[in-house]
Amino acid sequence: MITTVETITAIDDKLSKRFLELDPAGYFIIYLDRGAGLICAKHFTNEINQQGLAVDPETGKPIPATVKVERQATTLFTGRTAKEICIQLFEETKPSPVSRLDHAAYLGRDFMRAELALVTGQDYIQD
Repeated sequence: MITTVETITAIDDKLSKRFLELDPAGYFIIYLDRGAGLICAKHFTNEINQQGLAVDPETGKPIPATVKVERQATTLFTGRTAKEICIQLFEETKPSPVSRLDHAAYLGRDFMRAELALVTGQDYIQD
């Protein structure tokens, strides 16, 4: 069977719709700083309530996924490559701001997508 870009895109699109358990250690907003040639990841803390929703630790209110919320990031991580930023997150920062393996795998995949977009000039939208 020959794998095509369309097949890979269809698989990724389907898997992006699956349920993910939230990481109690927080979440990241990933973006590119093209002028500096960097992949950037802002880390935000959160708590998980009894309903499984991420809530702001200061207010206790759920953090909406579809509405822009003004919150202060706890840390900004940057790297020129996916590997560089992953080493910062998983090897150099103690304790790591990621507590779930599925979250770590997701970040690695998205950092690779961001790196590819940075190198090719394509748009990057976090999955």
